[in-house]
Amino acid sequence: RFLSQLPIMQCSLRNASPLHLSISSPFLFSPTILNMFLVALSFAYFAKALSGSYMKSTITQLERRFDIPSYLIGVIDGSFEIGNLLVIAFVSYFGAKLHRPKIIAIGCLLMSLGTFLIALPHFIIGRYKFETSIRSSVNSSSNLSPCPVGSGVLATAPSCEHESRLSMWIYVFLGNILRGIGETPVQPLGISYIDDHALEENAAFYIGCVQTISVIGPVFGYLLGSICAKIYVDIGFVNMESISITPGDARWVGAWWLGYLIAGLITLLSAVPFWFLPKSLPLPERRLAKYSPERTSFIKDSPLLEHKYQADEPANFLEMAKDFLPTLRSLLGNPVYFLYLCITIIQFNSLIGMVTYKPKYIEQHYGQSASKANFLMGVINIPAVALGMFSGGVIMKKFKLSIMGAAKFALGTSLLGYFLSLFFFTMGCENASVAGITRSYNGLYKEDKYLLASCNTICDCPRRNWDPVCGENGLTYISPCLAGCRTSHGSGMDTVFEQCSCVAVGNHTASVGQCNNRDSCHRVFPYFLALSVITSFIISLGGTPGYMLLIRCIRPQLKSLALGFHTLTTRTLAGIPAPIYFGAIIDTTCLKWGQKKCGGRGACRIYNTTAYRIAYLGLTLGLRTASFFLCFLGLVVLRRHVQRQERNTLANGGTGAAAGELQALRKEENNSCNSDQCPQTADYDPERETRL
Repeated sequence: RFLSQLPIMQCSLRNASPLHLSISSPFLFSPTILNMFLVALSFAYFAKALSGSYMKSTITQLERRFDIPSYLIGVIDGSFEIGNLLVIAFVSYFGAKLHRPKIIAIGCLLMSLGTFLIALPHFIIGRYKFETSIRSSVNSSSNLSPCPVGSGVLATAPSCEHESRLSMWIYVFLGNILRGIGETPVQPLGISYIDDHALEENAAFYIGCVQTISVIGPVFGYLLGSICAKIYVDIGFVNMESISITPGDARWVGAWWLGYLIAGLITLLSAVPFWFLPKSLPLPERRLAKYSPERTSFIKDSPLLEHKYQADEPANFLEMAKDFLPTLRSLLGNPVYFLYLCITIIQFNSLIGMVTYKPKYIEQHYGQSASKANFLMGVINIPAVALGMFSGGVIMKKFKLSIMGAAKFALGTSLLGYFLSLFFFTMGCENASVAGITRSYNGLYKEDKYLLASCNTICDCPRRNWDPVCGENGLTYISPCLAGCRTSHGSGMDTVFEQCSCVAVGNHTASVGQCNNRDSCHRVFPYFLALSVITSFIISLGGTPGYMLLIRCIRPQLKSLALGFHTLTTRTLAGIPAPIYFGAIIDTTCLKWGQKKCGGRGACRIYNTTAYRIAYLGLTLGLRTASFFLCFLGLVVLRRHVQRQERNTLANGGTGAAAGELQALRKEENNSCNSDQCPQTADYDPERETRL
C-alpha cells in the first residue's frame, strides 16, 4: 500500500513549498521515530536490569571470593546508588533541556565500562584457594591423616603477606559506582521523552511496556547468574578432579566474572541506537485534544506550547542554575508528591533489602545451591512481577483510571500482597545438624558451642576451618579432624574418611560435604515458591498505576526533575542503606564464620535459620507496615485536593481562566482539523479537573 502511493507522495513533495515540507515532514515520520526510541529505551532498560540483577545473583559468590561479610556486600551493592546520587539531580534537570537521547547513549557507555571494571579483579587476584584439610593428589590414592597428633598450630600460608595488601573488592565497588553514574539518565530522561511525545491515552501503555521490559531483564540476569554459578571460578586453569567441593557447598565460588563480561557487552550495544535519534519530536496538533483535565488545568500556570519543548530552546546554564532551587522548592511544596516520596522511600527500603538477599535466603534457609536459587528467581519469581506490571498498565488503560482510581488500586494490591506475605513466617525450616554448633556430638538436638569432645581431643584440630564431612549417623562435622577421622583414601569428591571416632555407628566413616537430610525443608519449599509468585504478582499489579500517579501529580515542566529527584531520594535513603543494614542484621544470625588466610573473620558458612527467617521477613514486612500509615494519609490529602478543585470549578461556573483557556484551545483545534483527521474529543467534565 505504501509503495503504491509513492508516486502521489513524490508529486506532492515536488509541488509543496519549503515551509510546508518543514512542517509536515516531521509529522509524517514522528510516530516511527517515537517507536524507534521506545525500542531503544526498552533495550537499554533490559541491559541495565540484566546487569543489575546479575549483581544481585552474585552476592554470595563475591562474599566467598573476597572473604567479606554480608554488610560489606551491602556497601558494594549500595555503591550503585552512590553513583546515581552524584549526578542524578543535575542530569534530570539540565538533561531535560539538552539532547536527551545522546545523554542516554553516554550513560550506557559508562554502564558498560563499569561492568567490565567489576570483572577485572578475577584477572589480577590469582587462583581461588578455599579452606580444606584434605591433602589430596590425583595421582595418589593415599592421603595424609586428617587427625594430626601433637603437630601444633597449622603454619601460615606463604602468600599471607601478599594477600593482606589486596582489597580487590574495591574494584567491584568502583565499577558499581560507575554503573550507577551511567544508569542515571536512562529512567528520568527516557520516561519524560516518551510522555512528552506520546498521545495521552498511549503514554501509560508505553511506559508500562518499558517497565515490563525492565522486569524481563532480571529474568535473563538471574538465569545468567544460575549458569555462571555452576561453573567453577577458575575453570580452565585447575584440574576439576582435584576440587573437593560442589556448587552446594558454602565454599563454592562460581565463574562470577564471566557474567559481567557478557552483561557489559550487551550494555555497550544498547548505546548505539540513541546516537541516531533526534533531540525532540514535534507536537501533533491533535494531541492537544487528548489532554486529560488533570493536566490541562495547569495551562494557566504554564502555557502548554511555551513549556512543552524547552529542550528546543537555547540552554543558558547560568539561568538554569539560578532557577534550580526555586523549582525544587516548588516541587517539594506539592503535598501529594511529598507524601508519595516518603511512602516510596519506606517501601523501597523493604523491597531492595528483600530482593538483594532473597537468593541468599533461599540458599541458607532451604538448603538450595546458589545456581538453583538464581534459576528459581529468574524463571518463577521475576516473570510474575513482569506480568503483574504489564497487567497493571493494561488495567489502567482499559478502565481509564483517574488519579484517585490509580491510587486506590495501588494501595489495594499492596495491602493484599502484604497480608499474604505474613504466611511466609509459617514456612520455616529447622537448622542443619552440625556437631558442635546446632547439635551436641552425641546427636541431641540442642545448640552446642563446644567444638571439642572426648572423641576428638586426641587430634590437634584447627577450630576455625570449615571443611564439612557427613558421618554415617547423618550428622555433619565441621572438619574430618573434628569428626575424629584418622585415615582416608581417594581424592577430591571421592575422598572417604575412615576410623572416625565421633561417628559411633556403622563403619565409622564419613564422606565429603554436608549431610542433606532436611526433609521438612524440601516439603515446604514448593509452597514457599508458590506463595512467592502469587504475592509478587499481586504487589506488582499496582506498580504501573503508582508510577503514573507520580507523573500526573506534578506540573508538566517539572516532570523530568520530579522523576529524577524521586529516583535520587529513594536510592539515597533506600538503595544505599537498605542492603547495608539488612546485611548487618543477617550477619548477627551467623553461627560459624570462615577464616581468611592471614587470620580474621571471612564469609559466614552457616546461619541460624530460625533467627535468619525472623530477621529477614520481620524487617521486610515491618517496613511495609509503617508505610501503610502514610499511604492512608496520602489518600486523604489527594482526595481533599480533588474536592477543593471541584468546588473551585463549580464556583467559577466553568468560566474561570483555566476553563476558558481550555475551551479556546479546543475551539482552535476544531478549526484546524476536520473530522477525518482528528479524533472526536470527549465533552469537558469539570468534575475531573483538578490541580495537583
